[in-house]
Amino acid sequence: MATTTLRFAGKTAVVTGSGRRGGLGEAIVRRLAADGAKVVLSDIGRASGPETPADMIGQAAEMDAIAAELRGQGAKVSTFACDVRRYEAVQALGAHAMAEHGSLDIWVNNAGIGYIMKPLLEVEPADWAAVIDVNLTGAFYGLKVAAAAMVEQGRGGRIVNIASQAAKSGFPHAQAYTASKHGLVGLVRSAAIELGPHGITVNNVCPNHVTTGLGAWQNGYFARVTGHDSVEAYLAAMAARIPLRRPGRAGDTADAVAFLCSDEAAYITAESMNVSGGEEPH
Repeated sequence: MATTTLRFAGKTAVVTGSGRRGGLGEAIVRRLAADGAKVVLSDIGRASGPETPADMIGQAAEMDAIAAELRGQGAKVSTFACDVRRYEAVQALGAHAMAEHGSLDIWVNNAGIGYIMKPLLEVEPADWAAVIDVNLTGAFYGLKVAAAAMVEQGRGGRIVNIASQAAKSGFPHAQAYTASKHGLVGLVRSAAIELGPHGITVNNVCPNHVTTGLGAWQNGYFARVTGHDSVEAYLAAMAARIPLRRPGRAGDTADAVAFLCSDEAAYITAESMNVSGGEEPH
């Protein structure tokens, strides 16, 4: 596939939550593949209970279609359905990467639930558990599986979590989401200390709002609860408070991930890097 820099040639990257069109995961996979990585697309693949509705997840057919397009561009790609709430499923995902591609060098924890939004007094225990299980526990499972493989290989590695602006600031109707993303900050700070001696870096990328498929749902929801007349008015108000005067794009996050996975970022670990156009300055 046409590219100017194959900085990830010979490396294998796993990206969870990458099976949905227009999502952050798809953008990350495409960016890493463009830089020469062998990539594993992974998503839950099918609805599994009320917390994972079919219109909010990466379906197997959609994931396979993205993979087919990438193969047509010359990338080496495989797919693997994985429910990150199950440790044994995440272990199987790591084993697949090793068996199919011969190594595991980059792991991006992107799978997340950002569509369970309710006022605090309406949040059910099942809502809380679903979000924490995917966004935080699932990331821990991925980090643990990736780190074990990278330590055994003995040549370092890169682990990146897709956190959020909500890892730094609180948001209404997003108690579990905000708590899960704040948890990722502590997770990387701790894991980086232990994995640093092995040459493994662990970081978060913290984007502000991006209008993916999930982001479009969030636009409609928060336009209503904040009293805006339309989604367009809500987005205009958002852009006005961002110094660079626009919400984020999927490519912004993908570029940040590629940087943190590169040799140029070899001395960066334990960080939660904002990609917010200046909206989130800390």
